[in-house]
Formats: sequence, C-alpha cells, structure tokens
Amino acid sequence: MKKRNGFAVMSGLIGLMKSMWPIMGFSIFMGTLGHFMATFITIFGVMALVTVLFPETPLFLPLQALLSLMIAAGILRGFVRYAEQAGNHYIAFKVLAIIRQKVFHKLRILSPAKLIQKNKGNLIALITSDVELLEVFYAHTISPIAIALLHSIILLGFFNHFHFSLALFAGFSYFVLGIVFPIYNSKKGQKLGQTYRASYSELNAVVLDNLYGIDEIKQFQQTTQRKEKAKQQMKQMEELSVTLKKYDNKQTILTDIWILGSDVLMLCLLAFLYQKNILPVSHVIIVMTAMMSSFGPVVALSALSSTLNQTFASGNRILDLLEEEPLLHENLEGAAFEAGEIAFHQVSFRYPDSPVDILTKESFQFQKHQIHGILGKSGMGKSTILKLLMRFYDPDSGTVQYGNTDVSKIVTKELRKNVAYMTQDTFLFQDTILQNIKIANQDASEEQVIEAAKKASIHDFISSLPEGYHTKVGELGDTLSGGERQRIGLARIFLHESDYIYLDEPTSNIDSLNEAIILKSLFEARENKTILLVSHRKSTMAIADSMITKN
Repeated sequence: MKKRNGFAVMSGLIGLMKSMWPIMGFSIFMGTLGHFMATFITIFGVMALVTVLFPETPLFLPLQALLSLMIAAGILRGFVRYAEQAGNHYIAFKVLAIIRQKVFHKLRILSPAKLIQKNKGNLIALITSDVELLEVFYAHTISPIAIALLHSIILLGFFNHFHFSLALFAGFSYFVLGIVFPIYNSKKGQKLGQTYRASYSELNAVVLDNLYGIDEIKQFQQTTQRKEKAKQQMKQMEELSVTLKKYDNKQTILTDIWILGSDVLMLCLLAFLYQKNILPVSHVIIVMTAMMSSFGPVVALSALSSTLNQTFASGNRILDLLEEEPLLHENLEGAAFEAGEIAFHQVSFRYPDSPVDILTKESFQFQKHQIHGILGKSGMGKSTILKLLMRFYDPDSGTVQYGNTDVSKIVTKELRKNVAYMTQDTFLFQDTILQNIKIANQDASEEQVIEAAKKASIHDFISSLPEGYHTKVGELGDTLSGGERQRIGLARIFLHESDYIYLDEPTSNIDSLNEAIILKSLFEARENKTILLVSHRKSTMAIADSMITKN
C-alpha cells in the first residue's frame, strides 16, 4: 500500500468530486451562515440584556433590532441547516456513485491479470464498506473544515472590534484545537486505522472462504478449525475496536480540557482589560459569551481526527486501486485480426512476483483449421499458452502471432470477438441456464442455444429439469455438478461460433461417455476452425491432428 499522509488522501478524494465543487461551495456558505446564526443568537440576546442592564453602554444596535435579529436567526437557523445538510448528502451519495463507477471501471481495466493476484474478500470489502465509509468524508468532513475556518475568521474580526489581544488569544486557541490536535491525532491514529481496515478485509476473506468451502469443511471435519480461525480474526478486530474507542475517548477528554482552559484564560484576559479600564463590564460579558459559544465548528473539526483514521485508511485503499496500473493496456486501435496460423517465436514468460519462468525461449506453430493438443502435467505452462494467445499477459520476450501480426498489435475487442476461450473453472451467474449459455451470443435464438447444448452433451440433462432451460442456477452454479457446469461452458463455446476455439481442460470433470460425445462434436465442428485442446489426459488428445507435450 502506498503511504500517504492525511493531506494527500484528502487531496486525492477531493479530486474525485470536481463536478460537485459548486454545490460544495453552496453547502459551505449555508453551513457558515448557520453556525454564525447559532453563535450570534446567544450574542444578540446578551447584547440586548446588556443594553437593558447597562443603559450607559453605547448601543451596538437598537434593542428592538437586537431582539429581531435574535428571533430571525433562530427561525432561519433551521432552514439554513437543512440546506447545508441536503447539499452535503447530495454530494456524498453522488460522489459515492462516481467512485463506484471509477472502481468498477478500474477493475475491468486491471482484469484479468491483476485481479488474479488479489484477495477477493479484500476486494469485496473495498467495493462495499470502504466506499460507504467515504460518506463520512464527503458529507461530514470537507464542509466542516471550511466552515470552521470561515466561522473562526468572522469571530476573530468580532473579537478584534473589542481589542486586538482578544483576537490573538482566540486565534491561538482555535489554531491549536482545530489544526494542531487533528494533525497530531491523525498521525498517531493513522496506522491503527489502516490496521483495522486490513483486519476487516481479512475477516471478509475468512467468511467468504467458509461460505464457499462449506462442503469441503464438513467433508474433512474442519468445522472447529475454521470456526477458530474466524473467532481469532473477530477477536483481533474487537481488540482493535476497543483500542480505537479508548483513543477516541482520550481525544475527547483532551479537547474538553483545552476548551475549559481557553475559557478560563479568556476570562483572565478580560478581567485584566477591565482592570486597566480598557473594556467596560458590559463588553466583558459580551466577549466572554461569544468565546464560550464559538467553539462549535472548531470542536467538530477537532473531533474529525478520531473518525477520519478509518476513513483515510479506506480512502487510501481506494486511491491505491484507482492509481494502480494494469499489466497491459487494451488496444482500442491497431491491426485488424488476421485469421492465420498461430506462431510462438522464442517466447519467455513468468507471472508477476513469481521467481520461476513458465516458458523459456519456446517456439512452436499451430496450423490453421486443425485441432492441436497441448498435453502435460499441471504447472508446465499449458494454460499460460492460451492466456498469452488471449493477451491476458504479454510475453517477457519473444513474439506471439496470428498470421503475420503480433497479438500485442491487434485491436483487443477484435481479438476476443474471434476467439472462444473456455477456462478450467466455468463461472455461472445467478440466472437461468438459457441466459447463462446466451452470454456467448446474446442474439442467439432458443433453438440455437439448444443446438449448442446438444453438442456439449448437456441438452438431455437440462430437459429433465422441471423448468428446463429456464431453470435458475444457484450462486456460482452450486446447484450443478462440476461436470454439468463444464458442459454449460462448452455450450457457450459452441454458441459463440468463432474461428478459434481454446479449451483448457474441457473434459476434466466429465465421464468417459460424455467426453467421447463432446470430442465427437468438436471433431465434427472442426471445419474452418482452429482448435487448441489443453489437457493432462491423453484420451482428450484422440481427435488432435497434432500435439505438443509440456514436461
């Protein structure tokens, strides 16, 4: 994770809301006006009282005007406060939507290469709770900071009207409470907040593992161990939460002590000015009242540091994701896709953060309109060959070509359009079987889907279901067996109708009879198609025109 201080995180988060700046300006104006009214309701009241008790004091305003201002401020305060909060929350939820769009756009750019390396529980926590936590920043942080600054400047002008020393002292008090305390507290609590967010993400990962692996947990009697792991993670979070709460309490106590001390010292300063006949007692009462009622916005600013530690940790994680560079960029422009033979020339490749080369200066060719087999044990780079052909990764050296064109020069959309690729794990969405197959071709008719399912030897099974092709599969396809999911994946391949078909372990979860049916369908569909079969089973290679072995 990139290290950023609080100001860097704030700057990055504010940069995400440029379109909202005019509304933010409106909210800040309304908030400043609202706090100004709240403070001066008391001040106007005391001024009116002083005018009655000390008639010899020069009137600031006529008594009737002071009372009218006090009443008006009290009434308008509610409307102004509503306008401020409405503006802040509109900005917050609008910006959260913008951030979610940016996050999902970035995930699309980073996939698949970068996302393979990321913890899925961590990603879910980032997309959900981390983004939600930023509502505190956009609705309750930016505006209070600006309001506290403007409100303090207005009050300093008010104090300076009575005596410059009063403004100096109040300014010093506001500065320590509104700037020194938050910066100090932020530095002290930043690491703790980041640890808490990381722990929360880890708990998400544990819960997801337990949910998706519940069958294996029961089968191998790991319930106690998995419960203990979740319990330990929750205990760690609880301890961190208690530590954060204690830290917040200390900050609150320190803030209260500082306010009380400031009030006492202001009273001493006013007593000194009164003793020197610089200020009359009426002014002493007014200034002291103003001082005691002026800390609201600054206290809110000081209190932010206790809530911002986690918010900044979440913001930092989101900024990390948004600033992360993909391993490669998709080609929006470039060469057209050329249907020709496939060639690897002196290709070397290793996965990011891996110390071992998967491919080392390897060269081979796959002739057009033939079935080619890639046979070998796991970890030998069979699947890597397909990923390089799909340009999920670029080779470290050497070239991968379709015809005479380097795959890195081809328009990415055109490449994916002309290739049907089936991975080892078929993902099924929470939708009907029909819609899951039609992902490969949204314009396909139901008859075309059925024909593709027959080729994949899954039609009879689907027809036996109560709702047939309109049967809904469970989350991640858990209501289907591994072989059934795999054959649905094959049906997608047949429906896609592309010139190039890449199959990664297409029959690994299928019995011998269904394997024979599927291989027969592939063999019959081979005309004008280039098919690459990756498998560790020699039986799958029975239909291959040529084969390379990865040892």
